[in-house]
Amino acid sequence: MGRVSGKTALVTGAARGLGAAFARRLIAEGASVVLCDVLDEAGEALAHELGERARFVHHDVTRAQAWAHSVALAEAQFGPVNVLVNNAGVLGVVAPIEQLSEEDVRNVISVNQIGTFLGMQAVLPSMRRAGGGSIINVSSTSGLRGVPCTLAYTASKFAVCGMTKVAALELAQYGIRVNSLHPGPFRTHMTAGDSDSLQQILSVVPAGRVGEPDELSHMMLLLASDDMRFATGAEYVVDGGLTCR
Repeated sequence: MGRVSGKTALVTGAARGLGAAFARRLIAEGASVVLCDVLDEAGEALAHELGERARFVHHDVTRAQAWAHSVALAEAQFGPVNVLVNNAGVLGVVAPIEQLSEEDVRNVISVNQIGTFLGMQAVLPSMRRAGGGSIINVSSTSGLRGVPCTLAYTASKFAVCGMTKVAALELAQYGIRVNSLHPGPFRTHMTAGDSDSLQQILSVVPAGRVGEPDELSHMMLLLASDDMRFATGAEYVVDGGLTCR
């Protein structure tokens, strides 16, 4: 029996990278999953690969209407939502503060922070109907420490951490748990830059390597499962020791 058998999950940013790893893990452990992303071709291909318990929907996390549509699809296909993984995110422009435009900052906040808020808000009625659930908000180690030249990204990831704590307090009465997941450097499209940047990352990670998406999916699954039913409002860090420094 899988650890999330019979549960219905929504995963944003699910077409590739961490989101795809999360979707695969949830399917493997018995859940039905709605894959939400703006990358239609990759999302459709992954849903086809995962089989009858997976559906893809084009989903812009910054639009409340898109959230309403995805939740309605999940309920119609699989039943009330038990798990939400707010994973979609963007890094944005990497530059010193004085070089950032207002638009640069707003674009990142819109996806990373507002998208997470809209997701939590949208699933609440469905999770109440389900009798409770688990919301996993993907933040970052940049939501725990400052990183030069990433003002918008860092601000948004700190905001995700803060919103998680408020939501945990408000939603505990409904049996809804809310936790934040804080990955360090993982092998995704965000970290697929030049070799100099990669070497710089590796020089400060005690584990001496970047993580693989599948490794983070184990922590996501733990938070999604009933094994962690007493855990809420907390930060879970998987970073190869980066934040120990």
